[in-house]
Amino acid sequence: ERERLFALLRELVQWKNTTNERLLERARAEIRRSWERACRDHEDHPEAARLFDPEKLPAFNDPFAGGGAIPLEAQRLGLEAHASDLNPVAVLINKAMIEIPPRFAGQAPVNPAVREKGGLGGSGGRVWKGASGLAEDVRFYGKWMRDQAERRIGHLYPNVEITEAMVRERPDLKRYAGRELTVIAWLWARTVPSPHPAFSHVQVPLISNFMLSTKKGKEAYVEPVVKGDTYRFDIRNGTPPHLKVARKGTKLSRGSFRCLVSGTPMKYASIDNEANAGRMGARLMAVVAAGVRERIYLSPTEEMEHVARSAEPTWKPGLPSRGTWASNAQGRRYGFRTFGDYFTPRQLVALTTFSDLVGEAVERIREDAAAAGLPDDGAPLRESGRGAAAYAEAVGLYAAFAVDYAANYWSSIATPGPGFIRATFARQALPMTWDFAEAAPFSESSGNWQSGIEWITKTLDKLPLSGTGLARQVEATAIASSCPKVSSTDPPYYDNVGYADLSDFFYVWLRRSLKSVFPDLFARMAVPKEEELVATPYRHGGRAEAEAFFLKGMTQAMGRLAEQTHPAFPTTIYYAFKQARSTRTGTASTGWELFMGAVIRSGFQITGTMPMRTERRGRMIGIGTNALASSIVLVCRRRKPDAPLASRREFVAALRTELPPALRLLQSGNIAPVDLAQAAIGPGMRVYSRYKSLFPALAGGCVPWSRDAGRRGRQETDQGPTVRRRPARTPALHGAGAP
Repeated sequence: ERERLFALLRELVQWKNTTNERLLERARAEIRRSWERACRDHEDHPEAARLFDPEKLPAFNDPFAGGGAIPLEAQRLGLEAHASDLNPVAVLINKAMIEIPPRFAGQAPVNPAVREKGGLGGSGGRVWKGASGLAEDVRFYGKWMRDQAERRIGHLYPNVEITEAMVRERPDLKRYAGRELTVIAWLWARTVPSPHPAFSHVQVPLISNFMLSTKKGKEAYVEPVVKGDTYRFDIRNGTPPHLKVARKGTKLSRGSFRCLVSGTPMKYASIDNEANAGRMGARLMAVVAAGVRERIYLSPTEEMEHVARSAEPTWKPGLPSRGTWASNAQGRRYGFRTFGDYFTPRQLVALTTFSDLVGEAVERIREDAAAAGLPDDGAPLRESGRGAAAYAEAVGLYAAFAVDYAANYWSSIATPGPGFIRATFARQALPMTWDFAEAAPFSESSGNWQSGIEWITKTLDKLPLSGTGLARQVEATAIASSCPKVSSTDPPYYDNVGYADLSDFFYVWLRRSLKSVFPDLFARMAVPKEEELVATPYRHGGRAEAEAFFLKGMTQAMGRLAEQTHPAFPTTIYYAFKQARSTRTGTASTGWELFMGAVIRSGFQITGTMPMRTERRGRMIGIGTNALASSIVLVCRRRKPDAPLASRREFVAALRTELPPALRLLQSGNIAPVDLAQAAIGPGMRVYSRYKSLFPALAGGCVPWSRDAGRRGRQETDQGPTVRRRPARTPALHGAGAP
């Protein structure tokens, strides 16, 4: 039976089966059978009449919903999904996946192109399943927005003409002579004044790599030509004579650049000073155009740079940014004081244009929806409306996500990759980039507007729509529920990622586009941060205070979860924390210690731990060999009121009996070495957490591990809490969840 169910899981996790309804229905049938068994097994439960209704499955809850993957899968498997998060960006993503699409399931598109073919009931006999009609409208009106934007700002993104003069310089361009090629990217280098007194009036470039293409047979590079106090960039094909030098750009070492005109070293600290004084600029280094099945690298001209600098944005995000992100928190800002500083003037013009078009599109869609037959009752999307106004706002929501997609590519943090543009958030941080790639919104290449629309519509086409969903903004410590739910969640990882800080990058654009649609979600100027359950020292006055905040808040959140979880089913908690510190006695992870303490204090017993492969291989390669391949899934149940007490001797005896085979099982499970230390904590905590409390052995005078005592030289291992020996005191009970 177990193998039969595992076989079903092996089919479910395959991407090709995402929308395989026959397979999904088999899984839903298993869930219904499991629920029927639970109803029979709990007929004598005190709340059986209310909690165990064979006709209705229990609802699902995720109090740290984040990007919404877990609630979405719960909905796909037929459960009513409830998602909550403090972060309004996360809440909006969950609404877009589990709450809004089911409301308009099976509805045909309302755009004029479809109406001409068949009206609201269908298009030439086509049946619009799931959210495919909604996806078609997002595609249609996204294209309308693109066309409107090109009419308004297309002059800022001109094509490049291949002239006879260019052909004389570059014979390889002969096949394109007299033609206009579409520019797909502009490559820029940041500049600062030369540190040499004789050249202090010259803005010199900071370039990390002169190589543009390393593809065999298609090599191209930038050759700087210096004459006195001036320089220009020429593009050459082939391999440079000094390849290693070219790959270093103008970098001297990890902490400095060289002045291109004088050779004088420039330390990062001095570059930071120049940037913060407003003296950092940018110089166009190369232009990338679309050829016939190839990319053409062209030397920049003054006219190309002049067009880019002619952009005059009418709005710029003024929300303060944690500028120290740009150098891995080394205290440097590089002039990034607000979230608007991450964009060039031309990028700001493009983003504000598309953002403004979201509102215009909503008005247009409402008119078209009413003409298609949807009732124009004025009920908004936020109040569960289903008419023309709500539908228009729903399409506008996805268009606003496309603006955020564009912001991810249209910033001065985005960099050139091998044949594509690497987005701002290639990882969960805002790094400093010295040379950057400016994407072309109206091209058909990497980072263009329409590609964002296509990603969104592909997602809509894959959404399950097999049940209802609800997403709301609420702190995990304050969630109230009238009915217990099946729970699974992926909480914050101690201090790994400052999601609230980073989310402001997207929040400023969503707020500009959707404030009137979701006034409550966007009531604040920024994403809430003080309440975010992460141990961030700068918010709380120091590391010790941040740890105390995390432990208290996570304990409250886990306590809420324990109170409201359904008694018939375990709660699963995903945790992937790799940061650790070494001491003389071993390796320990503060994040794990605090999180485990919070789970146990809350009233949960850890009944099992399972490593689970959660990261795609491409991400692992991109981040590095020390990245986590797995999450550790904690399987928890409420600790029974009559849970036993145990002495230290009994606890250690249980560990010695149960831990070795559990560790051997983990070692045989093909777990990456970097994951094993965290996974190994689980079996020990399974033993530890099943006791109501531990008490010291009178003869030995031993007490459980204490965080306070640990400040004076605690011992830590990767197998859970240890004990300290000290003079015997009056025996006292110590709760299993005590620090």
